[in-house]
Amino acid sequence: MAVLGAGNMGHGITEVVALGGYDVTMRDIEAELIESGYEDIEWSVGKLAENGIVDDPDDVLARIDTTTDLAEAVGDADLVVEAAPERMALKKEIYAELDELAPDGAILASNTSSLSITEIASATDRAAQVVGTHYFNPPVKMDLVEVIYGEQTSDATAETAHDFVESLGKTPIYVRKDVQGFVVNSVLGPFMVEPAWMVSNDEATIQEADAAMVHQRGYPMGPFELADLTGIDIGYSVREEAGITNPPLIEERVAAEELGRKTGKGYYDYENGDGADYETGDGEGFDTLRVEARMVNEAAKLIGMDVATPEAIDTGMRLGAGFSEGPCRRADREGLDTYLDKLETLHEATGEERFEPADYLVELVENGNTGQESGRGFYEYEDGEPVSGGR
Repeated sequence: MAVLGAGNMGHGITEVVALGGYDVTMRDIEAELIESGYEDIEWSVGKLAENGIVDDPDDVLARIDTTTDLAEAVGDADLVVEAAPERMALKKEIYAELDELAPDGAILASNTSSLSITEIASATDRAAQVVGTHYFNPPVKMDLVEVIYGEQTSDATAETAHDFVESLGKTPIYVRKDVQGFVVNSVLGPFMVEPAWMVSNDEATIQEADAAMVHQRGYPMGPFELADLTGIDIGYSVREEAGITNPPLIEERVAAEELGRKTGKGYYDYENGDGADYETGDGEGFDTLRVEARMVNEAAKLIGMDVATPEAIDTGMRLGAGFSEGPCRRADREGLDTYLDKLETLHEATGEERFEPADYLVELVENGNTGQESGRGFYEYEDGEPVSGGR
């Protein structure tokens, strides 16, 4: 194994691989970066040992080598995980080098959260051996890994990557087509963005949105609280690159460099204020169905395009976003026609493309497959329990 990058994701993946029993070389371009990353691994493995999760931390660390030399890192690697910054030009430059330096049979895996696997693979003459493996941050704690096909990724490559992830004790889900946002970020997008449109249009407040989604609908964090945690600029940049319009509220925060916890202020004030200061009752009157209908619609698009199964989507959202229940299972239980009606009403009232119902959602409802009560929705049901999902 080789991991390219010693930053948060790079050193985290290196640690996970070593914990899984594999020999791994962590490479970065500067010795200082490698030293910092390795120190973080030492600290983390030490904590795992203190908690009784690791028997011998020295044994884990002995499986890790470090280098600044790319050829040395990948020269005998069976699998290379690239965890470089999210810049397409940089990743393509790296893959062109990997094409020359890595063994002919090596699998080249990108830990991108948003960039096209197909385009990354175009920098090589081995596109069939390029795959996405999107680990979630922090890799040691997060169980989910998205295994993403590029247009030319072979089944053998994807299946090997899937099996490798499982061998690390992680839960992989297949993303069978190279779509923007893959699975988790595609479905999570409306959770983050639709409330921002509502606040931008003076239809709600930040506190109302967060309180309603947490206390009425059971999400682990409100959309604005979550954006402050992850960094408002991160989602902003992903949407900019994808050509998705950011709501004015998000534009304003980025322009003011109020990016969340890391700058001390974002949607909430963490330096001079109380941080996320919403209360249980603040969410009364907030239109949670509008937000969830858009999430369900994104899930329906993914299923309809054969990108992912309902099981993969629900697993992804539970393990990758911390949802207590996947959107497909929840929508089946509450009735797909409820969500379709909401989308059609919003689309007719606004003309906004983001509310246009997915063909697959329309097809299911028109065929009477409205969810658990009808025996078929995103899943098929027997005795009220899901038995299979998908087209």
